[in-house]
Amino acid sequence: MIVATSRFVVANDKDAEVAEAFVARPHKVDAVEGFLKMEVLRNITNPKEFMLLTYWNSESCYKAWHKSHMYGEAHAGIPKGLKLEKRETIVTQWSHLTD
Repeated sequence: MIVATSRFVVANDKDAEVAEAFVARPHKVDAVEGFLKMEVLRNITNPKEFMLLTYWNSESCYKAWHKSHMYGEAHAGIPKGLKLEKRETIVTQWSHLTD
């Protein structure tokens, strides 16, 4: 199993809209082969910072999703005008060792 993480910081006043978009997300990824679950975290002391964790059976399943048209469709709810702190955006893949 792998965990793909995406950490980002909202650069403008769209952080509340980002949180709402995640809560109301269309769940497109849920039906993708190899997808296990997703968790979305928001920093308590800096509410403009988010961490997205997606759990996958394999790296190949994650990469196939990331390259698919459904990836774009799943991101259609991103708030218009959203700006991110580019230097603060980090996408990483992790090997899951244990619970």
